[in-house]
Amino acid sequence: MFVEIIDKVRRKEILSKEEIELFLQGYMNGSVQEYQMSAFLMAICCNGLSKEEVFAFVECYLQSGIQLSFSQEEFLVDKHSTGGVGDKTTLILAPIVAALDIPVIKMSGRGLGLTGGTIDKLESIPGYQVERNLEEIKQQVFQIGLVVCSATDEITPLDKKTYALRDVTGTVSSIPLIAISIMSKKIAGGAKKFVFDMKYGEGAFLKEKEEAEHLASLMLEIANQYHCQADFIYSDMSHPLGNAVGNRLEVLEAISVLKGDEKGELYEKCVLLASHMVALSKKCSLKEAEKQVKEVLESRKAFEKFKEWISYQGGKLELLQIEDPKISYVAPFSGTIRKIHAKEIAMVSKELGAGRDSLFDEIDPSSGVYLHVKEGDHVQKGQILMDLYTAKKEIPKIDFCFEID
Repeated sequence: MFVEIIDKVRRKEILSKEEIELFLQGYMNGSVQEYQMSAFLMAICCNGLSKEEVFAFVECYLQSGIQLSFSQEEFLVDKHSTGGVGDKTTLILAPIVAALDIPVIKMSGRGLGLTGGTIDKLESIPGYQVERNLEEIKQQVFQIGLVVCSATDEITPLDKKTYALRDVTGTVSSIPLIAISIMSKKIAGGAKKFVFDMKYGEGAFLKEKEEAEHLASLMLEIANQYHCQADFIYSDMSHPLGNAVGNRLEVLEAISVLKGDEKGELYEKCVLLASHMVALSKKCSLKEAEKQVKEVLESRKAFEKFKEWISYQGGKLELLQIEDPKISYVAPFSGTIRKIHAKEIAMVSKELGAGRDSLFDEIDPSSGVYLHVKEGDHVQKGQILMDLYTAKKEIPKIDFCFEID
């Protein structure tokens, strides 16, 4: 029976809801072997899924674990980014929105590949506890209105098991499987309103805007199916977001934004995303939401909420410092910065110790890159372009990070 189901996907035939349930439940209980699931996923990756099949997958993922519910459900809002170089927006958005009395629950993951994920960034804060059980999540949201933690085993365990297999079988890039994975976790997390930052370009997982739009359209279909609201914002990640690429460096940059010390592209992006979250939750205009967002930033209420949140989860901001030695990379000649290659910057950061190839790899929390220039800047020979932080003795090649003419 299981082989017949795989063969139907291979022949581009539509599976029934019962066939999907049978196969996925079989994978969870061990009657479907990993080699069979691998073939199943590869057939999906090659031939796709219909909208009805996607809905059936999402329901199976949800039913594999617990779905959270909260008394504040009407106002609960969540944000998700499809990932990009230097993306530390969650660290800024979450306290902004929570400071406006909108509860935020964010279950995030670790990074795999070039840069660290949100959990890696938070773990770079000495003492921060990323693990929270369901009762602790509910208590923390009730007390301070904000929790950011790693995904619990009770939430969509089928997704967790399937994703681990996708990662080693070359099937991560399937748009339907991405949509199923993201939306099942978001819906299970208890929120009914979502803002999605759809990143594309050199420094993102999705390379073309058309891919991001395709994924967004499918995610919106799923949101509508479960009576959820979703806003989508598209971000070109051809260059890093902000100046810092590296876990502790990014936390420090997020703090600078929350304190009001930085008001560049990162600030503007966070104001935009937070405004959409507030407008969705409070059912107000985007203009009014933006006004409220800027007020809690300028009054530093958002920064106070950030400190309360980090302290509640055990983090000690007073111990947050960069411990690795700094090496400055300077301009080899005078000219104009025409391009900063996000992927190359991320590769350098990873080689310095800020990323991992395997979930079992250790990350050096202090390592990474801090940029001192933006595209379009005119620089003089010998001017510092970026600082490298690493405990390693060998420095990776950095000749292709910048285009100067």
